[in-house]
Amino acid sequence: MIVVNIDHIPGKEFQVLGMVQGAMVQTVHAGKDIFNSFKTLVGGELTSYTEMMNTSRATATSRMIDNAIAIGADAVINVRYTSSQVMQGASEVLAYGTAVKFTN
Repeated sequence: MIVVNIDHIPGKEFQVLGMVQGAMVQTVHAGKDIFNSFKTLVGGELTSYTEMMNTSRATATSRMIDNAIAIGADAVINVRYTSSQVMQGASEVLAYGTAVKFTN
């Protein structure tokens, strides 16, 4: 599956199938959340949150691709990500784009 954040794929013509998306809501372990709150006092990367967001993005992307495969797509173009805090220590990541089928 080709996944790009541009509105075309060089050398390919395609038919638009529609928007596809994948989402993931994830939280960190409560102990890590407490540790991270102390880490904000001294600064530095909150690695457990970084790992959580990386996992969430990967899962959301995979779910978006699964959605595209289910409708017969060859690629997803104009891929975008958005995230929001659902509650303290929990975030939603949404991956979305336009599913297309190659015509050439």
